[in-house]
Formats: sequence, structure tokens, C-alpha cells
Amino acid sequence: MAEHQPVIENVFRKLGGHSALGTDVFSDADLARVVHRGIHLKVLDHLARAGFSKQEIHTFVIPARTWRHRAARKEPLTIEESDRVVRLARIQASAEDVFGDKPKANRWLREPLGVLDGKAPLELAQTESGARLIEQLLAKIDWGAAA
Repeated sequence: MAEHQPVIENVFRKLGGHSALGTDVFSDADLARVVHRGIHLKVLDHLARAGFSKQEIHTFVIPARTWRHRAARKEPLTIEESDRVVRLARIQASAEDVFGDKPKANRWLREPLGVLDGKAPLELAQTESGARLIEQLLAKIDWGAAA
């Protein structure tokens, strides 16, 4: 669990920390509570600063029109959207942890890979099962296995 902690801390920072989430996050259980409560829209700005384009956010988290609608009504993200935000931040944080280099990690996330049938890791991370596959692939890379 000790090695997992920096990833959780990195996810917390990517999402804007205490000011954006309204609470501190020290564990997966804390993240689950944040998701269940519904994350504030301002977290999407933090996700953009973490390196995701507006297009990626609209594709992987929330369509632009829905974002504008929620902002006008001052509504938070749904549980599903909140979960997708956390998933993206976790995959990015995990890649950064494995590669030890943000630009390299972000390139890898967007690069089509033969082992993923020519899809980019970020594309597969749209679903929970895809995200688990990417995390397994990152673990293999981290352990020095060919991936």
C-alpha cells in the first residue's frame, strides 16, 4: 500500500486538492466518498491543467453542452461523471508514477499500442474494465516486463 499512496496523493492534487474537492483524500475509500457525493465542476479546470485537453474532457467525462448546462444550474457532476474524472486522474497519475516523467507518461497514454489492438491507453480507460487493463499494463512496465 505504501507505493500506492503517492498515486492517491497525485490524484488528489490533479483534482484540485482540498479547495476543489471540499475534503482531503488519503485513500481509495476517501476517493469513493468524493465520487459518491458528486464532484464540483471546477475540478474539470484542474483536470485541464493536469494535461487533458477540453476535447478529451468532453469525450471522456462530460459533453460540452452538458457541462454548460450544469454550470448554468450550478450542479455538480453525476456519480458516473465524477467516477470518470477520478479514473482519468488515476490513470494519468499511475502512468506518471511508472514512467517518472509527465511528458513521457502523457505521450504513452495517447499513443496507439499494438498490444491494445492499435488503441491508445487513454481511449481504453473510458471504461472501468479498460482502466483496469491499462493499470495492469502499467504494472507490467513497472516490473520490467515487455508491454
